[in-house]
Amino acid sequence: MKLSPWVVIPAFNEEKALGDVLADLRRYFDCIVVVDDGSTDDTRGLALSSGAFVCRHPVNLGQGAALQTGFDCVLSRGADIVVTFDADGQHHADDAARMCDELVSEGLDIVLGSRFFGSTEGMPASRGFLLRCAAAYTRFSTGLSVTDTHNGIRAMTGETARKLRLRQNRMAHASEILQIVAASRMRFRESPVTVSYTDYSKAKGQRALAALAVLADMHIRKLYR
Repeated sequence: MKLSPWVVIPAFNEEKALGDVLADLRRYFDCIVVVDDGSTDDTRGLALSSGAFVCRHPVNLGQGAALQTGFDCVLSRGADIVVTFDADGQHHADDAARMCDELVSEGLDIVLGSRFFGSTEGMPASRGFLLRCAAAYTRFSTGLSVTDTHNGIRAMTGETARKLRLRQNRMAHASEILQIVAASRMRFRESPVTVSYTDYSKAKGQRALAALAVLADMHIRKLYR
């Protein structure tokens, strides 16, 4: 059965993977927004040819900024459920559909995907170590009992999306979302998902120095609140 949430996909130079991602999502979702974050390839053309709605940044602003643009777009169209989904082919649409069902049936504000409750395919050991360290830091800093802090697949109510006024334009937005979840005492749960790593997605992923930059961004932002 097809569902009717809006899916938000931030995308920067994702023409190699985006077509398959959109085809997978179309099995469950009718309403998809691709935020072309200043791509220089055919990301926009692929999205349009698939029937997705496209918002475009003239320059690359970062994944957090792209998500915020996507939230604004779908909320202006009356979305009552919002799904976030990465463009690099790591996520699976059936996980997103199940998370939407859990959101509604359990009366939650947000459902967070966890690869550590679910499974991974081809994840480098170093990536797993960094992700577990990030989860430990998040548990310490927010008090949230979470196992996976930088997973791009989420399902949330429209009201939750309205509360996520993201100020972190780049990858630190994932930690910022969890801080808002904690501060707002949102009803949440983690849901098991599969994350599939390919040579393409690993090449696009964060390096260790980028993970340190995320922490720096979060601390600098706190200083200027």
